[in-house]
Amino acid sequence: MPSIALLHASQLVTLAGPPRARRGKELSELGIISDGAFVAAGGKIIHVGKSTEIEKLCDGETEVIDARGCIVLPGFVDAHTHLVFAGNRLDDFEARARGETYEQIAKRGGGIQTTVRATRAASEDELCALAKRRASWFLRNGTTMVEAKSGYGLTLEDELKILRVIQRVGKETPLETVPTFLGAHAVPAEFREDRAGYISLIIEEMLPRIARERLAEYCDIFCERDYFDVEDVRRILTAAKQHELKLRMHVDQLTNGGGAKLAAELGATTADHLEQTAADGISALAKANIQPVLLPGSVYALGSKKYPDARAMIDAGLAVILATDFNPGSSPSPSMPMMLSLAVTQMRMSPAEAVAAATVNAAASLNRVDEIGSLEVGKLANFAICDCEDYRELAYWFGISLVRDVFVRGERV
Repeated sequence: MPSIALLHASQLVTLAGPPRARRGKELSELGIISDGAFVAAGGKIIHVGKSTEIEKLCDGETEVIDARGCIVLPGFVDAHTHLVFAGNRLDDFEARARGETYEQIAKRGGGIQTTVRATRAASEDELCALAKRRASWFLRNGTTMVEAKSGYGLTLEDELKILRVIQRVGKETPLETVPTFLGAHAVPAEFREDRAGYISLIIEEMLPRIARERLAEYCDIFCERDYFDVEDVRRILTAAKQHELKLRMHVDQLTNGGGAKLAAELGATTADHLEQTAADGISALAKANIQPVLLPGSVYALGSKKYPDARAMIDAGLAVILATDFNPGSSPSPSMPMMLSLAVTQMRMSPAEAVAAATVNAAASLNRVDEIGSLEVGKLANFAICDCEDYRELAYWFGISLVRDVFVRGERV
C-alpha cells in the first residue's frame, strides 16, 4: 500500500492526548494544528505536524491529498446503532404525528414488533444487502466504525442471523463494526404470556451459542417499564458476564426506573439514553466510572423535549459519548453531524465537547482507543475531510453533509 500525505488542512483536528476517554476540560482540548498535515503508510499514521514539515517527507511515490480550505478530523465512531433490520416504521411515524406515543404504538403491536416480523421474514443475504446500503450512508456522513446491535430477531436463529450480518458488513464493506447481542430488546409476541420462558431462552440457549460462536463482544438490554425490569436485567446480564460478554444498557429512556444505578451496580461499560436520569443516577455513574451514551436523535425523532442532562454529566466528570441510535423506529438517521448539531443546540454541549464525544470517547467505550478516535502516530488512518474551515461549522450548518472525502485505513472509501 503506497503512502499518502494529507497537506494544508485549515484545521487538523487531531484529538491528540492520552489513550483513554476524555472528561471535563479535556473534552474541549482538540489538539488542532493549523495548516496541519500527516503521512500514513500501511493504513497507519506515521508522522503528524505542520504542512511545511510534512512536505519534506514526501517523495515521488507519495500520494498527496490537498485539504486546503478544509478541516480534517478522525472518522466518527458511532457507539450505538441498530444497523440490521428489514422493513420500515412509516405507519408508526405517521401515528406519532397524530399524537400517539411510543408506548401506545407498542401496546397495539407496532414499534419493535413490526420490525421483528419484517426481519424474521428476511433471509441473511437480504438483510446483508440492506445493511450494506446503510453502511454507505454512515460512511458518507464521516462515520468509519459503528457498534451494531441485534434485537430484531428475538429467536435463537434470527438473532444469530443478525449477528452474522453485522460481522459480514464489517468484512465486506469499509465500515468497521463491533457486534452487540440485544436479545433482550423486547419480549416477542409468542412469549407474551410466558415472559419467564423468553428470559430462560436468552440465558440457556442464546447466550451460550453466541459466546461459543464468538458472534458478539457485548450484551445489551432494554431496561424499561413493559420491557425488562430490574430483576430481569440483573439475571440476564449476570449470565452474559459469565459468558465473558461486556455490558451495555438501554436505561432511563422513557421513565426513570433506576436503570443508571443498576448499570453502575453491574459494572456496565456504557449506560445509553439517560433522558430521564436524575442527579442520583448521574452520581452513581460517575462513582462507577461508566460512560454515558447520549442519543439526541431519538429524542428529536420521537418529538420529545426531554434531552439527557449532558451539562450535569460533564460537570460530574463523566466521559460522555454521542451516538445516532440509528434504528427504524425512533432515530432513522445515520448522520453524526446532525447529532453534533442537536448536542450543541439542545443539550448545551460546546462544539468541541461534541466532537470529542463522537470520536475518541466513543472509541474508548468500544475498547478501540489505541487504534482509532484521534489522528496520532501509530493509529489507523481513519479520517474525514470536510468542506469547511472551522470544526464548529459541522454543528452550525445542519441538514447538509459537509463531508468531502472519507478514508478508512488510509484508503479513500
